[in-house]
Amino acid sequence: ACYLPALPGGMLWDDPAHVPRPELRSWHGLVRIWTDLRATQQYYPVLFSAFWVEHRLWGDSTIGYHVVNVLLHATSCCLLALLLQRLWSLPDADAAGPPAAGRAVPAGAAWFAAILFAVHPVCVESVAWMTEQKNTLALVFYLLAGLAYLRFLARRTAGAYLFASALFLLALGSKTATVVLPPALAIVIWWKRGRQTWRGDLVPLIPWFLAAAVMGSVTSWVERHVIGAEGAAYDLSVFERLMLAGRIVWFYLGKLVWPAGLTFYYPRWNVPAEAAGWMGWFVALVAVTALLWANRRRTRGALAAWLLFLCGLFPVLGFFNVFFFTFSYVNDHFQYLASISLLAAGAGGVALGLARSPPWLRVAGRVACGVAVVWLAWLANRQSRLYRDNETLFRATIARNPASWMAHHILAVTLGKNLGRHEEAIAEYREALRLKPDWPDAHFGLGVELARLPGGRAEAIAEYERAVQLRPVYVEAHNNLGVELARLPGRTAEAIAHFETALRLKPDFAEAHANLGDALAGTPGRETEAVAHYEAALKIKPDLAWVHCHLANVLSKTPGRETEAVAQYTEALHLRPDYVDAYNGLAITYVRLGRPEQARAQWEAALKIDPRNETVRNNLLLLQQMPGP
Repeated sequence: ACYLPALPGGMLWDDPAHVPRPELRSWHGLVRIWTDLRATQQYYPVLFSAFWVEHRLWGDSTIGYHVVNVLLHATSCCLLALLLQRLWSLPDADAAGPPAAGRAVPAGAAWFAAILFAVHPVCVESVAWMTEQKNTLALVFYLLAGLAYLRFLARRTAGAYLFASALFLLALGSKTATVVLPPALAIVIWWKRGRQTWRGDLVPLIPWFLAAAVMGSVTSWVERHVIGAEGAAYDLSVFERLMLAGRIVWFYLGKLVWPAGLTFYYPRWNVPAEAAGWMGWFVALVAVTALLWANRRRTRGALAAWLLFLCGLFPVLGFFNVFFFTFSYVNDHFQYLASISLLAAGAGGVALGLARSPPWLRVAGRVACGVAVVWLAWLANRQSRLYRDNETLFRATIARNPASWMAHHILAVTLGKNLGRHEEAIAEYREALRLKPDWPDAHFGLGVELARLPGGRAEAIAEYERAVQLRPVYVEAHNNLGVELARLPGRTAEAIAHFETALRLKPDFAEAHANLGDALAGTPGRETEAVAHYEAALKIKPDLAWVHCHLANVLSKTPGRETEAVAQYTEALHLRPDYVDAYNGLAITYVRLGRPEQARAQWEAALKIDPRNETVRNNLLLLQQMPGP
């Protein structure tokens, strides 16, 4: 009911970066997912293996990924209920048996907590957005590992420990936010027992802490050096990071208690300018923690829930660079895992309170709980409707946060690349650059749109040059800049230099190989190099019809290689049967081979596709005027 509107939704923002790219769809690609830190957007090998399997099952059909996300979320809800039932039934340290009836949490409270998590609107971004299968999959393994560890504590067998450890590694491989499980388990053990033993409770967690540290370090390195989470935007002092952490905690708590005004990109705070004014948030954070600590002898549950919430948020409190912080320091999907502790504590507290209340108040309380669930489900349903397509989602984001330059940028990409509404796209790119003039992707996208316009080449080149200046390793910008420079008289050498830079940065960039081949083919004496680059491009992407045709054009003019040219033209036409240039080139090659009738057939086939093509008509006329054998 909550997520039905999102099921038919298309790909959003960076979904295409998570569904396996063509070069990762083979068995070799699956190996790369595990062995190459740069093969995928983030090094989450379990997650991307899951996407690999799903793509094998239903390809690019998005409904399959959405259904899996909803099923994973539902599974986590059930696991949460089972985990809470297990925890609430365990004896406390100060009781010989199960908790006394007056203190026992009613059995239904666990399922009430699970239902609250199932329908809470802050979960919508994680469940309705295909990319965040990293959240839904990781939480399943996280909760399974937690249940398995409790089983190990009860049995103390090597098999139980190894099984729990394997589940934790699967969680880490799905999303690194699950590094918080070892400290979370330590908190849970303290909550139930009031103490922790070094050998019995903490030593078994040491390998988990080490695994979490390793995976966390790898992810931090990828975030900084592969994704780009470094630079001036992340230069915050220790004081600023502490104040930011306090502000973030209360923001998420507020959205959890009152989920109003949810949006994909929240306004990005100016931390250096605002941090001093956040002292109150940080002091409140410390004060609440201290108050709960002082009250721990009366009840450990409240402190445990609060610490679990802080623990779940720790990776995104601002102490580590996260690429998303470029757009906003807060986001709904960041609290997906952390929210379960407070929802569970809230459900348990409500259930305990109602259990001690008079019958009439108990009935009224249950009705109020039902109304709250229906209200949350309605909000979640309404929020999930936005995840239909990029235009819907990011127009809604801009309506709530007009200063979101990234929302303007994604909307521009959608309007131009996907919908062909180029004038609107240019306007959105310009607005994104007005808000953030140093964003290289917007300069690149604007360059792409300007290059389509008559007389827009000079401005497009300026935008590409600015993109390269801001991000010297911007492979696509080097390639596109080379394409535009190659079309200008006397600037072929500059174009070649940019293509070579792109290939130095990304050796398997097929289009850059092909574009370099075009530039070299037009340079006297470098035709052999051109052929080598065309062949390199086709080795990477054999289905590029235009590259087969361009390679054939060079081979056709090379004495003794006309037959190879025929094969390349034929392959181009196999891939693209309406490719008029390939028909024309093949016909010319047949003329050079002394086979005029076959040439005539190719030109006639081309005219059936494009009857007004003057080049083909003139070539056919010239053939008819040629003397016979």
